[in-house]
Amino acid sequence: MNENNEIGSSAYTEENTSQNPLMRIDIMTLFPDSMRAVLGESILGRAAAKGIIEINCIQIRDFTENKQGQVDDYPYGGGWGCVMMAQPLKSCLDFVLECAGERRTRVIYMSPQGKKFDQEKARQLKDNYNHLVLICGHYEGVDERFIEACVDEEISIGDFVLTGGEIPAMAVADCVCRMIPGVLSDEECFTGESHWDGLLEYPQYTRPEVWEGRSVPEILRSGHHANVAKWRRKQSIIRTMKRRPDMFEKLVFTEKSDLKILKEIKDELEQEQEGER
Repeated sequence: MNENNEIGSSAYTEENTSQNPLMRIDIMTLFPDSMRAVLGESILGRAAAKGIIEINCIQIRDFTENKQGQVDDYPYGGGWGCVMMAQPLKSCLDFVLECAGERRTRVIYMSPQGKKFDQEKARQLKDNYNHLVLICGHYEGVDERFIEACVDEEISIGDFVLTGGEIPAMAVADCVCRMIPGVLSDEECFTGESHWDGLLEYPQYTRPEVWEGRSVPEILRSGHHANVAKWRRKQSIIRTMKRRPDMFEKLVFTEKSDLKILKEIKDELEQEQEGER
């Protein structure tokens, strides 16, 4: 192995396990350079440079057992395209697991047939494991025997099909890593965002105060923190109710402040309906 596979460090070898990041993610892919270019930038790149997280992109093709570097072959039974072979995937996974050492590991295949990924799943992965192996399929998928023998679960980012698992793997890595302590400046950077507590995030504004005739809501300029907090909570509830009724139906409100806000929203909606009659 002579390729630099690690983000924020030198090379990907067993010797590199001396540092002890809070989360290690190994991504098995046919396109490591493209993934490193994205994951090595901005917040994740800085966190990796500090040793808080470690993200490695490993070239599956390096683990083939033939001179041609072949990773796929025609499917049994006929059909379009090719299927990724089990051998290079298994050899690559064995190498990754050996390098990772003693960690709580979850091996995940990015697949449109998997369970749909959401914020709750990201929190579960972050809380229960400190090592994720994300496997990116390509072509017509991977040999089912590898999935049966080596994969803990399959994850999908939506009911659609992409040309490979790289974009879904980057999405999962980003979502999980941003919750690791120290990656963002404060926990509120993610606990106040959409989907954390089942609600969509409230509207955000910045300077200038007036843009193309549109003003920032007066309450946000009031300096009254309690009123601002209440307004933001109310806007989150309204947005979720209107934009994602499927999410809103699952919510259970027990706080008196939330129940009061819900009554206000109900009264306002009734007034709007009466005004339209």
